[in-house]
Amino acid sequence: MSDKRWRRHAALVLLSAAVCVSAQFKPANPPGPQQQQPPPGQQPEQSPVFSVKVNLVRLLVSVRDEAGAVLTHLNKEDFRLMDSGVPQEIAVFERNTSLPLSVAVMIDTSGSTQIDLRYETQSVQRFLRAFLKSGNPDDAFELFSFNWRTNLEVDFGRNQSRADRALRALHGEGGTSLYDAVFLASDTLTNREGRHVMIIVTDGGDTTSYKKYGDALAAAQRSDVVLYPVVVVPIEADAGRNLGGEHALATLAASTGGRIFNPQGFEQLDRAFSDILNELRTQYLLGYYPRDVREQPRLFHPVKVEARDPKLKVSARSGYYEP
Repeated sequence: MSDKRWRRHAALVLLSAAVCVSAQFKPANPPGPQQQQPPPGQQPEQSPVFSVKVNLVRLLVSVRDEAGAVLTHLNKEDFRLMDSGVPQEIAVFERNTSLPLSVAVMIDTSGSTQIDLRYETQSVQRFLRAFLKSGNPDDAFELFSFNWRTNLEVDFGRNQSRADRALRALHGEGGTSLYDAVFLASDTLTNREGRHVMIIVTDGGDTTSYKKYGDALAAAQRSDVVLYPVVVVPIEADAGRNLGGEHALATLAASTGGRIFNPQGFEQLDRAFSDILNELRTQYLLGYYPRDVREQPRLFHPVKVEARDPKLKVSARSGYYEP
Protein backbone atom coordinates (compact mmCIF):
# COMPACT_ATOMS: atom_id res chain seq x y z
CA MET A 1 0.00 0.00 0.00
CA SER A 2 1.39 3.42 -0.98
CA ASP A 3 2.14 5.97 1.73
CA LYS A 4 -0.64 8.22 0.47
CA ARG A 5 -3.22 5.42 0.44
CA TRP A 6 -2.09 4.32 3.94
CA ARG A 7 -2.67 7.82 5.36
CA ARG A 8 -6.20 7.92 3.85
CA HIS A 9 -6.98 4.49 5.37
CA ALA A 10 -5.79 5.58 8.85
CA ALA A 11 -7.90 8.74 8.69
CA LEU A 12 -11.03 6.70 7.90
CA VAL A 13 -10.33 4.34 10.86
CA LEU A 14 -9.96 7.26 13.27
CA LEU A 15 -13.14 8.86 11.97
CA SER A 16 -15.04 5.59 12.45
CA ALA A 17 -13.72 5.24 16.03
CA ALA A 18 -14.78 8.77 16.85
CA VAL A 19 -18.31 8.06 15.65
CA CYS A 20 -18.44 4.91 17.82
CA VAL A 21 -17.27 6.79 20.91
CA SER A 22 -19.82 9.51 20.30
CA ALA A 23 -22.60 6.94 20.03
CA GLN A 24 -21.45 5.15 23.19
CA PHE A 25 -21.95 8.25 25.39
CA LYS A 26 -24.99 9.62 23.62
CA PRO A 27 -27.83 10.24 26.14
CA ALA A 28 -30.67 7.71 25.95
CA ASN A 29 -33.24 10.53 25.86
CA PRO A 30 -31.85 13.47 23.94
CA PRO A 31 -33.25 16.89 24.86
CA GLY A 32 -36.61 17.51 23.23
CA PRO A 33 -38.19 20.84 22.41
CA GLN A 34 -38.90 21.47 26.13
CA GLN A 35 -35.50 20.20 27.32
CA GLN A 36 -33.05 22.24 25.27
CA GLN A 37 -29.68 23.00 26.83
CA PRO A 38 -29.45 26.49 28.41
CA PRO A 39 -27.56 29.22 26.58
CA PRO A 40 -23.85 29.56 27.37
CA GLY A 41 -23.23 31.22 30.75
CA GLN A 42 -26.68 30.33 32.15
CA GLN A 43 -26.88 27.69 34.89
CA PRO A 44 -29.28 24.78 34.32
CA GLU A 45 -32.35 24.80 36.53
CA GLN A 46 -31.81 22.59 39.59
CA SER A 47 -34.34 19.92 40.49
CA PRO A 48 -35.61 20.18 44.07
CA VAL A 49 -33.82 17.90 46.57
CA PHE A 50 -35.89 16.17 49.19
CA SER A 51 -34.37 14.69 52.38
CA VAL A 52 -35.83 12.14 54.73
CA LYS A 53 -35.00 12.38 58.43
CA VAL A 54 -33.76 9.02 59.66
CA ASN A 55 -33.11 9.74 63.34
CA LEU A 56 -35.04 7.18 65.37
CA VAL A 57 -36.53 8.62 68.55
CA ARG A 58 -36.90 5.99 71.27
CA LEU A 59 -39.27 6.34 74.20
CA LEU A 60 -39.42 4.15 77.29
CA VAL A 61 -43.02 3.96 78.48
CA SER A 62 -44.69 2.61 81.61
CA VAL A 63 -48.46 2.14 81.87
CA ARG A 64 -50.60 1.72 84.99
CA ASP A 65 -54.29 1.14 85.52
CA GLU A 66 -56.56 3.11 87.85
CA ALA A 67 -55.36 1.08 90.84
CA GLY A 68 -51.71 1.79 90.04
CA ALA A 69 -50.91 -1.73 88.80
CA VAL A 70 -48.36 -1.96 85.98
CA LEU A 71 -49.81 -3.19 82.66
CA THR A 72 -47.66 -5.23 80.28
CA HIS A 73 -50.15 -6.63 77.73
CA LEU A 74 -50.85 -3.58 75.53
CA ASN A 75 -50.26 -3.54 71.77
CA LYS A 76 -48.86 -0.86 69.48
CA GLU A 77 -52.39 0.09 68.45
CA ASP A 78 -53.23 0.94 72.08
CA PHE A 79 -50.95 4.01 72.00
CA ARG A 80 -51.11 7.46 70.40
CA LEU A 81 -47.88 9.41 69.88
CA MET A 82 -47.38 13.07 68.91
CA ASP A 83 -44.24 15.09 68.22
CA SER A 84 -44.71 18.88 68.45
CA GLY A 85 -48.45 18.28 68.17
CA VAL A 86 -48.12 16.21 64.98
CA PRO A 87 -49.32 12.56 65.10
CA GLN A 88 -46.50 10.08 64.43
CA GLU A 89 -46.41 6.48 63.29
CA ILE A 90 -44.87 4.03 65.77
CA ALA A 91 -42.15 2.16 63.86
CA VAL A 92 -40.63 0.18 66.74
CA PHE A 93 -42.62 -1.51 69.50
CA GLU A 94 -41.48 -3.88 72.24
CA ARG A 95 -43.21 -5.12 75.37
CA ASN A 96 -41.05 -5.73 78.44
CA THR A 97 -38.05 -4.58 76.48
CA SER A 98 -34.86 -6.49 77.19
CA LEU A 99 -32.53 -3.71 76.02
CA PRO A 100 -29.60 -3.59 78.46
CA LEU A 101 -29.86 -1.19 81.38
CA SER A 102 -27.25 1.33 82.45
CA VAL A 103 -28.22 2.53 85.92
CA ALA A 104 -26.54 5.42 87.72
CA VAL A 105 -27.23 5.17 91.46
CA MET A 106 -26.78 8.53 93.22
CA ILE A 107 -26.42 8.70 97.02
CA ASP A 108 -26.87 12.02 98.81
CA THR A 109 -24.04 12.33 101.38
CA SER A 110 -24.73 15.89 102.53
CA GLY A 111 -24.53 16.65 106.26
CA SER A 112 -28.27 16.23 106.79
CA THR A 113 -28.08 12.55 105.75
CA GLN A 114 -25.40 11.47 108.25
CA ILE A 115 -27.76 9.94 110.83
CA ASP A 116 -29.75 7.87 108.33
CA LEU A 117 -27.08 7.15 105.71
CA ARG A 118 -26.37 3.62 106.96
CA TYR A 119 -29.97 2.51 106.38
CA GLU A 120 -30.01 4.05 102.91
CA THR A 121 -26.77 2.40 101.79
CA GLN A 122 -27.91 -1.00 103.07
CA SER A 123 -31.10 -0.69 101.04
CA VAL A 124 -29.07 0.27 97.95
CA GLN A 125 -26.91 -2.84 98.46
CA ARG A 126 -30.00 -5.04 98.46
CA PHE A 127 -31.30 -3.30 95.32
CA LEU A 128 -28.04 -3.88 93.47
CA ARG A 129 -28.04 -7.59 94.34
CA ALA A 130 -31.58 -7.97 93.00
CA PHE A 131 -30.71 -5.90 89.92
CA LEU A 132 -27.73 -8.11 89.03
CA LYS A 133 -29.65 -11.37 89.55
CA SER A 134 -32.37 -10.56 87.03
CA GLY A 135 -32.66 -9.13 83.54
CA ASN A 136 -30.08 -8.79 80.79
CA PRO A 137 -26.55 -10.04 81.57
CA ASP A 138 -25.28 -6.83 79.95
CA ASP A 139 -27.03 -4.69 82.55
CA ALA A 140 -24.55 -2.54 84.47
CA PHE A 141 -24.55 0.08 87.24
CA GLU A 142 -22.35 2.93 88.38
CA LEU A 143 -22.34 4.52 91.82
CA PHE A 144 -22.06 8.21 92.69
CA SER A 145 -22.05 10.05 95.99
CA PHE A 146 -22.80 13.75 96.10
CA ASN A 147 -22.76 16.54 98.65
CA TRP A 148 -21.26 19.91 97.67
CA ARG A 149 -19.29 17.94 95.07
CA THR A 150 -19.96 14.82 93.00
CA ASN A 151 -17.78 11.71 93.35
CA LEU A 152 -17.79 8.68 91.06
CA GLU A 153 -17.39 5.83 93.57
CA VAL A 154 -17.75 2.86 91.17
CA ASP A 155 -17.62 3.07 87.37
CA PHE A 156 -19.96 1.04 85.14
CA GLY A 157 -19.80 -2.68 85.75
CA ARG A 158 -21.37 -5.55 87.71
CA ASN A 159 -19.01 -5.78 90.69
CA GLN A 160 -21.16 -6.05 93.80
CA SER A 161 -18.16 -6.28 96.16
CA ARG A 162 -16.71 -2.98 94.99
CA ALA A 163 -20.07 -1.31 95.44
CA ASP A 164 -20.45 -2.75 98.96
CA ARG A 165 -17.03 -1.43 99.99
CA ALA A 166 -17.75 2.01 98.55
CA LEU A 167 -21.16 2.24 100.20
CA ARG A 168 -19.79 1.27 103.63
CA ALA A 169 -17.17 4.02 103.39
CA LEU A 170 -19.62 6.87 102.76
CA HIS A 171 -20.26 9.54 105.39
CA GLY A 172 -22.32 12.72 105.41
CA GLU A 173 -20.98 16.27 105.31
CA GLY A 174 -21.51 19.59 103.54
CA GLY A 175 -24.29 20.88 101.31
CA THR A 176 -26.29 19.31 98.48
CA SER A 177 -25.30 19.91 94.85
CA LEU A 178 -28.09 17.79 93.38
CA TYR A 179 -28.37 19.54 90.01
CA ASP A 180 -24.61 19.37 89.49
CA ALA A 181 -24.74 15.63 90.20
CA VAL A 182 -27.58 15.03 87.72
CA PHE A 183 -25.76 17.08 85.08
CA LEU A 184 -22.49 15.17 85.50
CA ALA A 185 -24.04 11.71 85.76
CA SER A 186 -26.14 12.32 82.63
CA ASP A 187 -22.93 12.84 80.68
CA THR A 188 -21.63 9.40 81.73
CA LEU A 189 -24.82 7.77 80.42
CA THR A 190 -24.94 9.53 77.04
CA ASN A 191 -23.02 7.01 74.92
CA ARG A 192 -24.08 3.85 76.73
CA GLU A 193 -26.00 1.26 74.68
CA GLY A 194 -29.59 0.51 75.64
CA ARG A 195 -31.64 2.17 78.36
CA HIS A 196 -30.39 4.93 80.66
CA VAL A 197 -31.70 5.18 84.23
CA MET A 198 -30.79 7.37 87.18
CA ILE A 199 -31.85 6.62 90.76
CA ILE A 200 -31.32 9.44 93.27
CA VAL A 201 -31.49 8.71 97.00
CA THR A 202 -31.78 12.01 98.86
CA ASP A 203 -33.56 13.70 101.74
CA GLY A 204 -34.41 16.96 100.03
CA GLY A 205 -33.57 19.53 97.42
CA ASP A 206 -30.56 21.36 96.07
CA THR A 207 -28.59 23.86 98.17
CA THR A 208 -25.12 24.36 96.64
CA SER A 209 -25.17 23.59 92.90
CA TYR A 210 -23.59 25.75 90.24
CA LYS A 211 -26.01 24.30 87.71
CA LYS A 212 -29.69 25.20 87.72
CA TYR A 213 -32.81 23.05 87.53
CA GLY A 214 -33.13 23.69 83.78
CA ASP A 215 -29.53 22.61 83.20
CA ALA A 216 -30.12 19.32 84.99
CA LEU A 217 -33.37 18.62 83.13
CA ALA A 218 -31.86 19.43 79.73
CA ALA A 219 -28.84 17.21 80.43
CA ALA A 220 -31.09 14.30 81.45
CA GLN A 221 -33.29 14.68 78.37
CA ARG A 222 -30.33 14.95 75.99
CA SER A 223 -28.93 11.74 77.49
CA ASP A 224 -32.31 9.97 77.27
CA VAL A 225 -32.33 9.33 81.03
CA VAL A 226 -35.33 8.05 83.01
CA LEU A 227 -35.02 9.52 86.49
CA TYR A 228 -36.30 7.99 89.75
CA PRO A 229 -35.81 10.13 92.88
CA VAL A 230 -36.24 8.33 96.21
CA VAL A 231 -36.84 11.02 98.83
CA VAL A 232 -36.10 9.54 102.24
CA VAL A 233 -37.91 11.45 104.96
CA PRO A 234 -37.99 9.42 108.20
CA ILE A 235 -40.66 11.65 109.76
CA GLU A 236 -44.12 12.13 108.30
CA ALA A 237 -44.52 15.74 109.47
CA ASP A 238 -43.65 18.56 107.09
CA ALA A 239 -41.34 20.27 109.59
CA GLY A 240 -37.79 20.23 108.32
CA ARG A 241 -38.73 18.94 104.86
CA ASN A 242 -37.66 20.71 101.70
CA LEU A 243 -41.02 20.65 99.96
CA GLY A 244 -39.83 22.91 97.16
CA GLY A 245 -36.94 20.55 96.49
CA GLU A 246 -39.26 17.55 96.50
CA HIS A 247 -41.56 19.27 94.00
CA ALA A 248 -38.58 19.95 91.71
CA LEU A 249 -37.54 16.30 91.91
CA ALA A 250 -41.09 15.16 91.11
CA THR A 251 -41.12 17.40 88.02
CA LEU A 252 -37.70 16.13 86.93
CA ALA A 253 -38.96 12.57 87.21
CA ALA A 254 -42.20 13.18 85.31
CA SER A 255 -40.37 15.03 82.52
CA THR A 256 -38.05 12.08 81.91
CA GLY A 257 -40.66 9.32 82.11
CA GLY A 258 -39.85 8.27 85.67
CA ARG A 259 -41.60 8.94 88.96
CA ILE A 260 -40.77 10.02 92.49
CA PHE A 261 -40.93 7.79 95.56
CA ASN A 262 -41.57 9.09 99.07
CA PRO A 263 -41.07 6.16 101.44
CA GLN A 264 -42.41 7.07 104.87
CA GLY A 265 -39.78 5.56 107.11
CA PHE A 266 -37.02 3.12 106.34
CA GLU A 267 -39.29 0.08 106.31
CA GLN A 268 -40.73 1.34 103.00
CA LEU A 269 -37.36 2.08 101.42
CA ASP A 270 -36.82 -1.49 100.19
CA ARG A 271 -40.34 -1.45 98.72
CA ALA A 272 -39.51 1.67 96.70
CA PHE A 273 -36.43 -0.01 95.20
CA SER A 274 -38.44 -3.13 94.46
CA ASP A 275 -41.07 -1.06 92.63
CA ILE A 276 -38.37 0.65 90.56
CA LEU A 277 -36.85 -2.67 89.57
CA ASN A 278 -40.24 -4.07 88.62
CA GLU A 279 -40.94 -1.03 86.47
CA LEU A 280 -37.60 -1.33 84.70
CA ARG A 281 -38.40 -4.95 83.81
CA THR A 282 -41.86 -4.09 82.43
CA GLN A 283 -41.24 -1.03 80.25
CA TYR A 284 -42.50 -0.68 76.69
CA LEU A 285 -40.15 0.60 74.01
CA LEU A 286 -41.74 2.87 71.38
CA GLY A 287 -39.71 4.25 68.49
CA TYR A 288 -40.60 6.54 65.59
CA TYR A 289 -39.02 8.58 62.79
CA PRO A 290 -40.17 12.21 63.18
CA ARG A 291 -42.38 13.31 60.30
CA ASP A 292 -43.68 16.75 59.33
CA VAL A 293 -41.95 18.51 62.23
CA ARG A 294 -39.51 21.39 62.20
CA GLU A 295 -35.82 20.45 62.04
CA GLN A 296 -33.25 22.67 63.71
CA PRO A 297 -30.08 21.74 65.61
CA ARG A 298 -30.58 21.70 69.39
CA LEU A 299 -34.30 22.39 69.04
CA PHE A 300 -36.48 20.84 71.77
CA HIS A 301 -39.37 18.73 70.50
CA PRO A 302 -42.27 18.24 72.94
CA VAL A 303 -43.54 14.66 72.78
CA LYS A 304 -46.79 13.24 74.13
CA VAL A 305 -47.62 9.54 74.51
CA GLU A 306 -51.16 8.55 75.42
CA ALA A 307 -53.09 5.33 75.83
CA ARG A 308 -56.25 5.12 73.78
CA ASP A 309 -57.99 4.04 76.97
CA PRO A 310 -58.29 7.32 78.94
CA LYS A 311 -58.39 5.44 82.26
CA LEU A 312 -54.77 4.34 81.88
CA LYS A 313 -51.84 6.45 83.06
CA VAL A 314 -48.80 6.62 80.77
CA SER A 315 -45.32 7.68 81.92
CA ALA A 316 -42.88 8.79 79.19
CA ARG A 317 -40.38 11.59 78.74
CA SER A 318 -41.81 14.94 77.74
CA GLY A 319 -39.56 15.50 74.73
CA TYR A 320 -36.13 15.35 73.14
CA TYR A 321 -33.49 17.67 71.70
CA GLU A 322 -32.62 17.74 68.01
CA PRO A 323 -29.05 16.41 67.47
